[in-house]
Formats: sequence, C-alpha cells, structure tokens
Amino acid sequence: MIKIYHNNRCSKSRCALAVLEESGEEFEIVNYLEAAPTAEELRSIISKLGIRAHELVRKTEAIYKEKYKGKELSDEEWIAAMVIDPILIERPILVSGDRAVVARPTEKIHEILG
Repeated sequence: MIKIYHNNRCSKSRCALAVLEESGEEFEIVNYLEAAPTAEELRSIISKLGIRAHELVRKTEAIYKEKYKGKELSDEEWIAAMVIDPILIERPILVSGDRAVVARPTEKIHEILG
C-alpha cells in the first residue's frame, strides 16, 4: 500500500492526493503536521529516497530561517529538527515498499505508481 505524507494546505500535496485518488491504488494518508513521523520513520524515508537528511528540509519555511539557516547539522540533528518542527519536512512524500519519492513535480508520483 502507498503511504502519502500530506499537508492539505499545500497545493502540490493536494495535487498528489488527487492523482492517487484517480489511480485506483490503495493508499493511506498521513497528516504529518498532526502526527509527526518519528525519527525512525524519517530515517526509513530518507534511506528509501536515497538522500541526506538536510535534503528533505524545506528551506523556505519561516522556522527554518529563524532556527536553522546557516547551521551545519548532522543527519541525526536534522532528523531531530524535523521531528520537533514537522513543517520542515518537504512534501508530499509517497512511500511504497522500499521506494519513496518527493512528488515535486507531481509527475514523480508515477515512479511509485509504475
């Protein structure tokens, strides 16, 4: 089953959700701002994405600019920051099995849908 880490206030996230709904695939919505992923979940997602933790951070968010901009943090420190401030997590993220994509642009969803 596909899992989408979703923020309903984000137009890209809403668009990704619409594509999933049209696909007919089964999926689970994770409203990650209400139920932040654990550090373990984030480690798993980052591993499936094949990126470093800081690459999953939204650098346009006010909280990033206030608390983190210009800081050199380790992967574990970035993961801890995303657990504390989940708004920092890039969205939408789709996870299926051992694969994951950040659906920006939305067409990247097809890497998960096949």
